[in-house]
This record gives sequence, C-alpha cells and structure tokens, in this order.
Amino acid sequence: MSLEVIEPGFLTTVQDAGRPDWTHVGVPTGGACDRWSLAVANLLVGNPPGAAALEMTLVGGVFRAMTSLRIGLAGSDLGGHVRETGRRLAPGQAHLVAAGSTVAFPGVPDANVGARAYIAMPGGIDVPEVLGSRSTALAAGFGGLEGRATRRGDVIVATAEADRAAGPRDSTQAQNSSNPWPESVWPADDADHETGAPIRIIGGPWSGSGDLVANSWRVAAGSDRVGLRLEGPTIDLDDRADLPSFGVIPGSIQVPPDGVPIVLLADSQTTGGYPVMAVAIAADMPRLGQLRPGAEVRFAETTMAAATDALRRQQAALDRGARLLRESATWDDAWQGAGG
Repeated sequence: MSLEVIEPGFLTTVQDAGRPDWTHVGVPTGGACDRWSLAVANLLVGNPPGAAALEMTLVGGVFRAMTSLRIGLAGSDLGGHVRETGRRLAPGQAHLVAAGSTVAFPGVPDANVGARAYIAMPGGIDVPEVLGSRSTALAAGFGGLEGRATRRGDVIVATAEADRAAGPRDSTQAQNSSNPWPESVWPADDADHETGAPIRIIGGPWSGSGDLVANSWRVAAGSDRVGLRLEGPTIDLDDRADLPSFGVIPGSIQVPPDGVPIVLLADSQTTGGYPVMAVAIAADMPRLGQLRPGAEVRFAETTMAAATDALRRQQAALDRGARLLRESATWDDAWQGAGG
C-alpha cells in the first residue's frame, strides 16, 4: 500500500511519538506536534497510537493512491477530498481510497482552524528507525525520509506486514464507493481535547506566570515546530541575569531578552539559557501543536495534581476510543461473515 506525493504541501513530514530517550545527549524529543491526533489517526486503522504517520501543516499535500488502501485522518480539517469524485475526507475517520485516486488537502485560511492534520496507513509508514524512532528531525537531518520534508515524487509506503494483513478485502471494497467498508469513525468523547479552553500552565522557576494569565496572546508568523512565538505585551523579569544553560522540555515558556514569550514545541532544543516562567501541562500540548499563526491563546494556572489527572483522563479517552473501535470491527467482521 502506497501513496505518491504529487504536491508536498507547506510542510509534510513523517512523525511518530518521538525519541524522548535521547534528550540527555542533546537530541530533541521530536515526533508529532499533536500526539492526540497522531494516536487517533493510527487507532482508526488498527495501529499502535505512536506509529509513524504523515504530519501535514497548514496546507497539506496532494497524493495519488498507487494501490487501494485505507487511511486514518485526524487533527485539523484541511479540506481533504478525492479529486476525481469530490468525496470529502473528514478528520476523525478512516477512509478507503481506490487505486489511482488523487487525494488533496488544500488547507483552510482560517486562524480558528487547527494547523496540523495526520494521515495514518495500516502498519505505519515504512521508513528506517533512527535512535528508536521514525520521526523526522529536520534540524539534524535524520529520520523519516532522509531527514527532510516530503517532496514531489516521493512514495510513502506502508509496512509489508500491513500489506499482508489487509488482504484482498480492502482492495475490493475500496473500488466500491457505494459500500466503503470499513470507514471507521472515532467514537470517543474527547472533552480533554477541546480547542477553546485556556492552555493550563504550572509556574516555572522565574516569576511571571501571572503576566501570562492576565493577557491574551496571538501566535506570531515566525512560529514553527520548534516553538510558538507569541505577540502581546512584553514581559519584564527582574532577575534577568546572564544564565547558564539548563534543561528545557516541550511546553516550557521562555522569555528571551525582547520580553516576548516563546512556547517550546516538539522540535525544541534540550537546553536553553532564557528564563522559564511556566510550563504547559502535557495534556494541553496537542492543542498547542494545533495553533497556527494568527490564532489567539490564553493561559490559566493549574496544579500538578490537576495536570496529572488531566493526562490520565486524556489517556482514558484514547483507551476507550480504541476499545470501541475494536468492538465495532469485531461486529463488522461478524456481520460480513453472516452475509450482512
């Protein structure tokens, strides 16, 4: 099962759950900016939640299905559709795509729409593991497709195991648009992934989180997978002395000398010397990963206990969704076997 890249989009890369075990030697965690959506896309096609998938940013790619296949879509709605038929490809759903079809994700020019969408293929994307991950480290130039974004002519291949596991049924059914089984729909209540709520933070070693909470911020145009640059009032820290470098993690909110905060994302460095005034909680990192330039963002202080509870509830929602998908697939198998 494979997709040929006709147009790569603004920034389309192979990403998985990242490589968190190498930060001690300066390797960024990397991986998907929105791991919730990565997990949903993968679960829709029966993969482990952290399997390698395509991450599209702002303007997605255009792909030709070289074989019939099933794809899982999640994250932002980038206007996905099948060009030949106009069939809509909605996120939060698995879709069967017939061989020879062209799928396009032209993007939506709306600051209120998320920045990233994910395409999962059964078994995950077949690229080599580097340091235990298939994710693309753009700055270092390794992982994914030779350490780079996709480009025209690339062929995105699902694993050979997935080809064998899918069997002929998917290929046959994909040709029959009147009965596109099994186009699974994500069933879980994702209340912990709501987009309108403030980003919850825990105060860092430097005071100033109150300034974050008291103001509304806008994502600046220079934002990327390394971090979100925020537009708003400048923050003056009394103890802004020259600092030795210290460890930082995705979610750290730094204040550089110009006083304009930066929220670190998946590809951020592992050390830094700017004051850290707060850290976004892990459960809200997927929402930060969906903020595009021009989007408004607010912050709210929380506690470690509340942050831990939010992460547990988010994981429970993923587990519940995965279980319901398995039960639905079992019912569909039984129904098909009975001639339904």
